[in-house]
Parts: sequence; structure tokens; C-alpha cells
Amino acid sequence: MKFLPYSLLLVLLLFSCKEQAEKSETPESATETAEVETADFLQQVAQQHGYASWATVQELHFTFNVDRGDNHYERSWIWKPKTNEVTGISAGDTTTYLRSAVDSTLMDLDAGFINDKYWLLAPYQLVWDRENFEHSTTSGVAAPISGAPSEKLTIVYGSEGGYTPGDAYDFYLDADKVIREWAFRKGNQEEPNMITTWEGYQEMEGLKIATDHNNAEGGFRLHFSNVQVITE
Repeated sequence: MKFLPYSLLLVLLLFSCKEQAEKSETPESATETAEVETADFLQQVAQQHGYASWATVQELHFTFNVDRGDNHYERSWIWKPKTNEVTGISAGDTTTYLRSAVDSTLMDLDAGFINDKYWLLAPYQLVWDRENFEHSTTSGVAAPISGAPSEKLTIVYGSEGGYTPGDAYDFYLDADKVIREWAFRKGNQEEPNMITTWEGYQEMEGLKIATDHNNAEGGFRLHFSNVQVITE
């Protein structure tokens, strides 16, 4: 088993995994939805993933795993959202800190936590980050991996602040507004850097969490293990 430091792992996830998406025509039925209508839409997507139960969560434990070929990378986290206390565990090292007190010595660790938490809880980030991005929806779009008819929700973060300013995400939703695939576009570039599935959904204390993400070729898998939700 190998472990990778945050800075390299982030490069692995966001840049080295650049995938060539198959170019496909958008169905003629695809229609743009006015942005003003999507505020409630963001809430609906979060709710379809159990967001209503988040208020009772005291602790969230999870292990973030990446498999590429024969290489396996992992790190574990314990997050107490009420106090924003985070414990990171990787390669035998354990560090506990408050997100309100992150200094230069903790920035890499905290960026790793933000990255991993985003993969785990992206539907909730649509609510938590809604003031920090522009968003729109397009209906009748074929999902890039499965080709399934989907509603595409696109969010583009502002150019300032955060660890990856200006980045864009395309979420491909089924008829129930459940995320089935997504694409990451560094700096809002046109071509995706990464496209993966959202699968292996599990319900835990009311939260609906996708635990498995795979690329189209099958050589990359990002998955979560040891997920534990502790409520009030």
C-alpha cells in the first residue's frame, strides 16, 4: 500500500486524470433554464441526497481512497461539523485542527480535507457554496459516460478565494435529481479534466452518499470506505 501527500494527490485527481470526453451532439430538446429558477433547484438536489438529515450530524468519519492500476492511496478524516474540528489521518500521522484557525502549516492538510469532503458531500456543497458560484441547468442532455438522458447542472466558482478559484463542475442528474455522473473543468475550460460516475449510493442516518466513482475506461476508481455518521 502506498500513500501520497496531499499536493501530489490533488494533482493526480484534478490534472493527471484528464479524460478525453466523447464528442456527442446535444439533443435538440436541450433547453436552457433561467438562472433565477435554479436556486430552489439546488436545494431540491441536496434534499434528494438527504440534506434534511444533515442538521443532526455530530461527527462524520470517512476514508478517501484512490486506485489507479496497482497503486492505492488513502487518507481518513473525522469531521465535527458543529465545531468545525477536523482530524486527518494519513500514513500513520494524525493531526487535529479547527478550520477557523488554519495557518500556513495547515493549508495543505486543510485543502486535502476540502477536496475529499467535496467528493463525499458535493450535493450539500450546492447549498453551502451557493453564494460563491454561478449556476445554470440544461435539460435533455446525454450523460457523458452512460449516455442516459439527464438534466445537467453547471456551477462555476468565482475567480477569487478558495483553493481552486474559477473551476467548473457539470452534474448529470436523473429524473429524481440524483447525481449519476459529473465532470470537473479546471478554470472553466471547455474540455473536462475528469469525468466519473456517481454510484454505490448508501443511506446512513438519512444521508444518501455515493461511495464509488469510476471513469469510463475503468483504470481509475475513487471510493469511500469506513463511512460513519454519528447523530445527536
